[in-house]
Amino acid sequence: MNIQIFGKNKCFDTKKAERYFSERRIKVQKIDLIKFGMSGGEFDSVVRAVGGIDRLVDWDSKSDEVELLRHLASEEQKKDKIFENPKLMKTPIVRNGKKATVGYCPEIWGTWE
Repeated sequence: MNIQIFGKNKCFDTKKAERYFSERRIKVQKIDLIKFGMSGGEFDSVVRAVGGIDRLVDWDSKSDEVELLRHLASEEQKKDKIFENPKLMKTPIVRNGKKATVGYCPEIWGTWE
């Protein structure tokens, strides 16, 4: 397994995901989403794996930018806005090759083992 965890430093679910893999002695690569973001290829792969850009957005955020996303018409506009501003993404984003999840999903990660 080649696990990558994209997360925010103060995100409780990101810390839980790191602990989940640590307890199972699975090596992970941790990436600070705010500081480093994602490459274009990683971003496109995650969007495909999770089933669309709307699943990647942190809709619970109180940010004005999230409110703007609710009103953007096209998927491409949303993708551009989120790629430019990774703080709008829900975390953790956990990748294993072409597979990916958004949020804390141990029931799915367990099938990867």
